[in-house]
Amino acid sequence: MNWLLPEYLADALPAEAARIERLRRNVLDHFRAHGFEYVMPPMLEYLESLLTGAGQDLNLRTFKLVDQLSGRTLGVRADITPQAARIDAHLLNHQGVTRLCYCDSVLHTLPASISASREPVQIGAELYGHAGIEADLAVIRLMAGAFAGIKLPVSRIDLGHVGIFRALAEAAGLPADAEENVLSLLQAKDVPGLVEACAGVASPYREALQRLPQLYGGIEVIDRAAAELPALPGIAAALDGLRHLVAGAPELPLSIDLSDLRGYHYHNGIVFAAYCPGYPAAIAQGGRYDGAGKAFGRARPATGFSMDLREVARLAPAGRTQGAILAPHAGGDRTLAAHVAALRGQGEAVVELLPGETACEGPQCDRKLVRLGEQWIIEAIQED
Repeated sequence: MNWLLPEYLADALPAEAARIERLRRNVLDHFRAHGFEYVMPPMLEYLESLLTGAGQDLNLRTFKLVDQLSGRTLGVRADITPQAARIDAHLLNHQGVTRLCYCDSVLHTLPASISASREPVQIGAELYGHAGIEADLAVIRLMAGAFAGIKLPVSRIDLGHVGIFRALAEAAGLPADAEENVLSLLQAKDVPGLVEACAGVASPYREALQRLPQLYGGIEVIDRAAAELPALPGIAAALDGLRHLVAGAPELPLSIDLSDLRGYHYHNGIVFAAYCPGYPAAIAQGGRYDGAGKAFGRARPATGFSMDLREVARLAPAGRTQGAILAPHAGGDRTLAAHVAALRGQGEAVVELLPGETACEGPQCDRKLVRLGEQWIIEAIQED
């Protein structure tokens, strides 16, 4: 059965591939209109480059192999974001703001969920060189605009800030293993497990850590958090950043979730995740990850987001697509050949039948070229 693919990998057949490509072009054009430049990093890199800094969380998700030329270990990228950080820090070397975007396949050793592919088509945008909340807001607006452009409504955009948990863990003196345990319980919103794990933590940090899973909902959660959490400088700064972001985007469906700490070791500031109606998981996510380029020679402020275009294509409206035009074999008919070439030049898909071919089994043809006297005209193909 050599036609079978490994688990959680699948071909994109013509209809799906066409939808993915249309969405790819739409979103990349949206990025370009906002000044984001397109980059195409390689599929393979030296492993340490892929897992340096912001990429450490990707270790278990990265396929590894030995380079036959150098003998060094290579990794098949599981995320393009670290590659974009390398390009900004080491290759472009801009002093001001850099805006980059990308779209290509990545490969995961394990699927992110039971319905996810191990080969997502990752499309995203990254902004380097600006540490202000305005950069985070610009990236979130860019994401919301991308969904609006493909007519996929976003029901909510959850905001969080990893600085809140970091400040609590540091003030409580949590050892590394305890911090990891509490972090996983917070992400799962496992309140009973959290109570047990925090039993030995000093007050008021014990109560604050246990309170985080309840601090989600509307933007009023920011004021609740300010009243209920310890008055630590890190927490005050994080809440102030969230407050400024919310005030700057009243048109967006923003909400707060202070226990959503996905990518905790990857991000170091505001994090966000977009959700669509009827779909339980985040359809896009991102956040701030300052300093990702340090290992490549330059630590830069950084924020961005990405999404899986395969999943987006499943959820976005299909839209109406124009069918192809069926043309008879031109042979030596120069008039017909010129007409077919002109139609293709206008952006039409024209399927020219080969000798002996009576029907097209490829793209859906809804029109055909027929001879009327000395002219070739287009007629609609009637459904049987």
